[in-house]
Amino acid sequence: MRNFFRAVKIGLQYRLTCIGIVICSLLIAVFWSANIGTVYPLVEVVFQGKSVTQYLTDSIDELQIEIAEKQDLIKTTSANDNTSFLTTQLSSLEGELNFKQNLLPYARQYLPETAFQTLVLVVCLMIGATVFKDLILMSNIMLTQRFTQLSVFNLRKEFYRRTLKMSVSSFNADRSTELMSRFTNDTEVVTLGIFQLLGKAVREPLKMTSCLIAAAFISWRLLLLCMIVTPFAAILISYLSKALRRSNRKAMQEMASMYGLIGETFKGIVAVKAFNMESYERKRFHHSAKRYYLKAMNIAKYNSMTRPTTEIMGMTIVGLAILAGGYLVLNQETHLLGIQICVNPMSFGDMMTFFAFLIGASDPLRKIADVFNVVQRGAAAADRIYEMLDRQPDLPEVSNPSPLPKSIQTIEFANVDFGYAADCNVINNLSLTIAKGQTVALVGPNGCGKSTLARMIPRFFDPTSGSVSVNDTKITQVRKRDLRARIAMVTQNAIMFDDSILNNLRYGKRDATLAQIQDAARKAKAHQFIESKLEEGYDTIIGEGGSKLSGGQRQRLALARAILTDPEIIILDEVTSQIDLESEQIIHQVLAEFLADRTAIMITHRMASLQLADRIVVMDQGQIVDQGTHEELIQRNLIYQRMAATELKDIA
Repeated sequence: MRNFFRAVKIGLQYRLTCIGIVICSLLIAVFWSANIGTVYPLVEVVFQGKSVTQYLTDSIDELQIEIAEKQDLIKTTSANDNTSFLTTQLSSLEGELNFKQNLLPYARQYLPETAFQTLVLVVCLMIGATVFKDLILMSNIMLTQRFTQLSVFNLRKEFYRRTLKMSVSSFNADRSTELMSRFTNDTEVVTLGIFQLLGKAVREPLKMTSCLIAAAFISWRLLLLCMIVTPFAAILISYLSKALRRSNRKAMQEMASMYGLIGETFKGIVAVKAFNMESYERKRFHHSAKRYYLKAMNIAKYNSMTRPTTEIMGMTIVGLAILAGGYLVLNQETHLLGIQICVNPMSFGDMMTFFAFLIGASDPLRKIADVFNVVQRGAAAADRIYEMLDRQPDLPEVSNPSPLPKSIQTIEFANVDFGYAADCNVINNLSLTIAKGQTVALVGPNGCGKSTLARMIPRFFDPTSGSVSVNDTKITQVRKRDLRARIAMVTQNAIMFDDSILNNLRYGKRDATLAQIQDAARKAKAHQFIESKLEEGYDTIIGEGGSKLSGGQRQRLALARAILTDPEIIILDEVTSQIDLESEQIIHQVLAEFLADRTAIMITHRMASLQLADRIVVMDQGQIVDQGTHEELIQRNLIYQRMAATELKDIA
């Protein structure tokens, strides 16, 4: 529950809302017990055919007679233990007499004179109190909802902020569907849990407490006797709470897995249909949904035990009260099994009101049982959220960053080692220097570390050992934000958002004007197709991942976005590997102009792209095995020759 209360704590900053919730809950509890308290005037006054004035007058006469009898009995009784008890009874009777004598003048002046008029007054007070209580309840629900939504609003923002701080490698480790499950399903469960905690889980215990306090005023000893079963119920409920939290956590993990399966199937729907795998995917989903169903039934099993536990406890308390109270009232006794329960014998009205308060306390207890599982689910969801929220960024910012040089003259890799797993390096003891204005192409077999090496420059990864520097300043000593502001990246799969072309191009430079955006699009040879082939031009919504555009169009937009930021360094990762020949030729024209006097790192297997490079670096098994021009490498390097003979044979 610790993480759940951390989520609740977020809302405590809204103090007026918190105060409002507490005040409303207290008022609801007071009016709840006050309505139940009307049983006493109905039983003792109205149903005896009296008005309040008549009842007080008769009661005062009876008390005076009883007090006189007690005083005479004390005088004739020798000094022993019984005298002390008689004195206590006398003191209690005198206090009651004094209270009723003070109340009588007000009753004569303000209250009805007949029994029926008194009944009408009591009923009107009950209805009025209920209306007022329900108005307060509406306010309580709105305040609770405000507290809940603001708490989860801030929790979501913090979760999102912390997630964006994590490195690219952490997103590779955590499946996007798992993150989405925690952002959506888990936070919604936390929302319901907080709402129930600040709503029913606050109101109902206060209502129950107010009834128990009222019952204690009638006979606190009898109340303690009736509550003897509560420790056993508390132990069982504690066990159920732990079991429910465990079961809910497992169910949420299974739900996240089911999300992952659905997302994977929908993303790969072309392959599913192409290979007639619908039946296989249905079976996979069936097994995943069945596992979730079994977890949900386990939750239902434990949840089904909570309400009977509380209900049995409530009925046991009421049953004990009926037995003990009935014995005391019917026999006009003050002791039960040798234990003093009350000072003076209880009246029928006292006993009925006592029963009513206990029954009034059992109803909130039943409602608490109903929200028990919701709160436990919220606790399990909070554990899953804070499990990720508490992670520290694996690429932390330095506390006192160095300023980035005004002009980046060199990029230097010095004895760099890196591995995604501790026992398996992707890059081994690699050293490389790239001078300003150079276009360096990285080539080599798949998995040799080309992309990993390039992505160390914007600090998507940090070396396991060694360093990456710009102008002799290690990039770990500068702010990531400042470093990445100087770098643009265009990848094999052009990253587009389900938004307008204008906003996609502006993504890297939010303050860019329309004229600047159009100029960048012209340089990327994208302006013409935007204006002539798209009905809404720059305002065209391009769909999820740019699905409404061709591959070549997406790549030209990605280049336009990079051109707009005017970077010192650009990283091109297989930008022409998945487009048609015409689009490739257009992009090469763009790059030939754009890369002039700009530092570029190019990862490619296309010979036409390699012609743009000043230097080609050949990598194999995480190391640099050779570097030079195309003419030099084709003569001496076997790896490069094999590449030229296959993937690059068109120009070899």
